[in-house]
Amino acid sequence: MASIHTAATNLISSPLRRRCLLLPPASFLSSAAPKPFSFSTTRRYSSASSVMQAPDSVSAKEMPPHGIDPTTAEEYASQSKLLQEFVNLPSIDKAWIFKSDNANTSWAMFLVRQVDLLANKKRTMTLSSRISKASKDSVDFQWSTFPVEMSGAATVVPSPSGSRLLVVRNKENDSPTVLEIWGSARLEKEIHIPQSVHGSIYTDGWFGGISWNHDESMIAYVAEEPPRAKPVFDYLGFKKEGSADKDCNSWKGQGDWEEDWGETYSKKRKPSLFVVSINSGEVRAVKGIPCSLSVGQVVWAPPSKGSDSLLVFVGWSAENGLQNYPRKLGIRYCYNRPCALYAIVDPFQQPSNNKLDEMDDRATAVNLTHGFSSAFFPRFSPDGKYLVFLSAKSAVESGAHAATESLHRIEWSADRKLHQSVNIVDVVPVVMCPEDGCFPGLYQSNILSNPWLSDGCTMIVSSVWCSTQVILSVNIFSCEVSRISPNESNYSWDVLALDGDDILAAYSSPVDPPQIKYGYHTQQVDQLITWNWLDCSSPTLKYSDKVRSLLSFHKFSILKIPVSDLSEELPKGAHKPFEAIFIQHSNSTSEESCKESKVDGVCTPLVLILHGGPHSVSLTSYSQSLAFLSTLGYNLLVVNYRGSLGFGEEALQSLPGRIGCQDVGDVLAALDYVIDKGLASASKVAVLGGSHGGFLTTHLVGQAPDRFVVAAARNPVCNLSLMVGTTDIPDWCYTEACGKEGKNFFSEAPSAEQLSIFYKKSPISHILKVKVPILFLLGAQDLRVPMSNGLQYARALREKGVDVKVLVFPEDVHGIDRPQSDFESFLNIGVWFKKHLN
Repeated sequence: MASIHTAATNLISSPLRRRCLLLPPASFLSSAAPKPFSFSTTRRYSSASSVMQAPDSVSAKEMPPHGIDPTTAEEYASQSKLLQEFVNLPSIDKAWIFKSDNANTSWAMFLVRQVDLLANKKRTMTLSSRISKASKDSVDFQWSTFPVEMSGAATVVPSPSGSRLLVVRNKENDSPTVLEIWGSARLEKEIHIPQSVHGSIYTDGWFGGISWNHDESMIAYVAEEPPRAKPVFDYLGFKKEGSADKDCNSWKGQGDWEEDWGETYSKKRKPSLFVVSINSGEVRAVKGIPCSLSVGQVVWAPPSKGSDSLLVFVGWSAENGLQNYPRKLGIRYCYNRPCALYAIVDPFQQPSNNKLDEMDDRATAVNLTHGFSSAFFPRFSPDGKYLVFLSAKSAVESGAHAATESLHRIEWSADRKLHQSVNIVDVVPVVMCPEDGCFPGLYQSNILSNPWLSDGCTMIVSSVWCSTQVILSVNIFSCEVSRISPNESNYSWDVLALDGDDILAAYSSPVDPPQIKYGYHTQQVDQLITWNWLDCSSPTLKYSDKVRSLLSFHKFSILKIPVSDLSEELPKGAHKPFEAIFIQHSNSTSEESCKESKVDGVCTPLVLILHGGPHSVSLTSYSQSLAFLSTLGYNLLVVNYRGSLGFGEEALQSLPGRIGCQDVGDVLAALDYVIDKGLASASKVAVLGGSHGGFLTTHLVGQAPDRFVVAAARNPVCNLSLMVGTTDIPDWCYTEACGKEGKNFFSEAPSAEQLSIFYKKSPISHILKVKVPILFLLGAQDLRVPMSNGLQYARALREKGVDVKVLVFPEDVHGIDRPQSDFESFLNIGVWFKKHLN
């Protein structure tokens, strides 16, 4: 779903995965965090009739104190130890590289995160390394002995020169936000910002934006607007003059309800723009931005002698409901929300408050991309002459929550007046139907703060290419796009930082945890540029001997699945094969023996993994959750059905209006493909998905009830007619159920006819045919697919005697990604599958 992504995708710590909403579990070992609520039913239909039978009874003496039978308890203990082996591996979140006085030496800073299950959080650490290049084809990383934990830090952002470090600490309970400015050996400044100035600073990947100016004297950032005044009451009633916060003789009322931006932003109201002067410690709000705009992704424009310092930012209108009525539709993972680039003068150079009423150019935000439906991630070229940005105009126009992106540039003149119109040039257009093996279009979730090579016109970016993530070079003048990560590799690559004209990257596969690579290029006589990649040591990415041993004999491949439905109504791009990632367990039988005995079911059990979205993608990058499942003795088939990112716009847009049919058919076609190839047994198949992947999971066990042995669903979409009135993205229901035209009749009050369409497209319409055991994992704070959706479906199954188990995580949102929740979720999936598959 808009952001209804899922499984293999979010299961991985890559930015693109974050578009997918089915994430990992919570730790059942901890007693500190709220425990998930669960209920289980074990009544089953007999094979001969619909008579419900009661389960065998177990005496109280036989049951341990936690209510789990001894066999299951032993399985929990065994699998939890194994899962912890995978969870303990740290991950690199960000990296920065800075030049030193020596031309052959630079130094890098890494932001590393590691799960702390007992504390139910991710620890944040910084780790430094000196990079020495003795020759072009040799690089040496000299790592600091220990990482430094940034306890309590929301984020850290080094200055462009690397001489200073900003540490952001967002406090709770109305305490001030703290900004720390660190030098090379000491704390230079600590700035406390009260709630009356602004709330917590946004550090997420969407609204979040923290930018140092060019002389490193100012920092622009996005923070929550100060809360509006609340009505105050005392024993006499309403107090007209208000009251101090600590007045024990009065209390504050709730005031008018204010809309938020939905999933993951439930306690946020309006992101606003601020600038802090490091020398004085003064913080100023940026005035002149329309009240209807929420802002994010701020960057400083290049300095120009004799001109005002300018800020460029992205603005989203609060009136983003259909027909532009005032409704904040959910924005997390939803690239179909209209947005534009704006420019405004630094508040320390704006007119004083008593002159703001004049509203001249220096006091008003100017729309730089007027007439363009989508513009985000602004980046200035090194010479300051061009402003480059991404656009998701295909998503905005079609209503799909994510789609193929495009890249554009604007000429930026130092003496240009802000009110002057700009010419927007297409650099990389939307790719509709890529030729086989050719560039499929841009699919990015972020751009480096400094993505430029030394020529000043080549950007280095990560993007999805079918079922892999690759590194691309993009020339903003010639518009040439080149794949620079190895063409022959099915591994996924992600650029971390640039070291001049060299690249620091991470690469991984479903059976290989992330490793660091250092890339450099050489130019041949014929002007052909070749990229070479060197292995790099890394103390953070060393995994245990047990994990190394378990994964050593696993292998993976990308399968091309022919389309079975070649309808003439579909465009050419939707007729091309889609892909599935096949992860094979080391104990799998050979293809020949499996073919001979597949009726007897001796093949290794197969688990189908289905991502959410539906416009997301499962990549060949490492996922600790999927690696864990594969080491339990299962083969995995990770299906990128038509509608996934990375295959061109025609294939993606073929799905809206056909959900529950085309995507279900693609998954069954992929299953048939591996069975026909002798890679799986038809009698041992499980299915796992979340969000829209959960929609597919529950559809599959209803539409093809005899093809699956067991299922698990995380925050699944089970009933669109219920969801449309409770989700933060009701427009998703219209677009995916009715197609592009669904935008035209979107309403907060669906008609009876529309509700009927939603119901017929939903898994619940097939519920009478469901008979396989299903595990449900639900986040109680989910605003995207509210818990009521999964509970209604689970209760209906329980009513008809199907074996159902439900875990509810009280504090989790759609992703179920708090460390303990992630842990417990996949632990229960592992135990559930072991019980029913083996």
